[in-house]
Amino acid sequence: MASLSKSLSRRVLLTSTAMERRITTDARQILMSPSLISIDFPDIWTGSSSPGFSSTSTSCDYPQTTTVIDGRTIAEEITSRITSEVRKMKNSIGRVPGLAVIMVGQRRDSQTYVRNKIAACEEAGIKSKISTLPESCTEYQVLNALSCFHEDPSIHGILVQLPLPQHLDEGKILNSVHLEKDVDGFHPLNMGNLALRGREPLFLPCTPKACIELLIRSGVEISGKRAVVIGTSNIVGLPTSLLLQRHHATVSIVHAFTRNPEQITREADIVVAAAGVPNLVRGHWLKPGAVVIDVGTNPIEDPSCEHGYRLIGDVCYNEASRVASAITPVPGGVGPMTVAMLLHNTLESAKRVYNYMQTPTLFQHNALF
Repeated sequence: MASLSKSLSRRVLLTSTAMERRITTDARQILMSPSLISIDFPDIWTGSSSPGFSSTSTSCDYPQTTTVIDGRTIAEEITSRITSEVRKMKNSIGRVPGLAVIMVGQRRDSQTYVRNKIAACEEAGIKSKISTLPESCTEYQVLNALSCFHEDPSIHGILVQLPLPQHLDEGKILNSVHLEKDVDGFHPLNMGNLALRGREPLFLPCTPKACIELLIRSGVEISGKRAVVIGTSNIVGLPTSLLLQRHHATVSIVHAFTRNPEQITREADIVVAAAGVPNLVRGHWLKPGAVVIDVGTNPIEDPSCEHGYRLIGDVCYNEASRVASAITPVPGGVGPMTVAMLLHNTLESAKRVYNYMQTPTLFQHNALF
């Protein structure tokens, strides 16, 4: 038994050391997240369990204060580096990245998101175009807008703002986005390569990518930790669970049909809430010291706010902040980081098109299709 424990401890130590070595970044790199292939270690089992290990943590194991993970500040730092890289590209080859957005309908929250993305593009020096279609538009009109952007050589990334009206086939429309311009990372080939060991997606979905970057930049260890993802959407929940697995977390998924969701969530070291339900996760859902990433952006009517509503998360912040060791606020957490990841994906797409790789990046796209 002692030899088994020693063997397991040695393997974990070697793996952690290897990961730290591979995650070490060059000062010129924009993101801290490593390429997925670089952390694909062999899944070798040397025993069924580690003696003396307990999954139960007590409050005395954790600091009494909660760290607020400031996504806005981190996003500003990343955007500043992207802006610098875009400026270098323009000065070097006379080209800049281009992003196109297709917006269907007049949802106020979607309008806000699109407005923020366009403003971020302007700040970074990235060209942007927007195609606005009425709520009653046909699928053909959306596909035609896609086709125009596909044929535009100045556009390197296309994003279809979700959700779409119910009468439109969302899957068909997303599948129609050309792989090389799928900066949202929703194309089936991108998602499939995310799920498979030894594969590297051309693009990672922006919100899951933002969650991982926030964890890494906050010094949160992912490998070997228990993570719970609340929500199973194709946009956030599913790819986030896959990405956490690629980073060697032990992942559980909680959804609307899960029995005892509070109990399962309370076992997690890392909780990613992406159910789209305001204040779903209460303080008693969390174990002391858990790290909470709140992806929820739920609009609540509030006439006192500029746009007539305010955003709250899926996590009851006041309660969770008394229990968690670190938590993202809403707004100001995952949202700004998602926009920064969109800019990063667009920049990487343009670099690939122009064969411009002056500054090294952690995302070396050895995609296998």
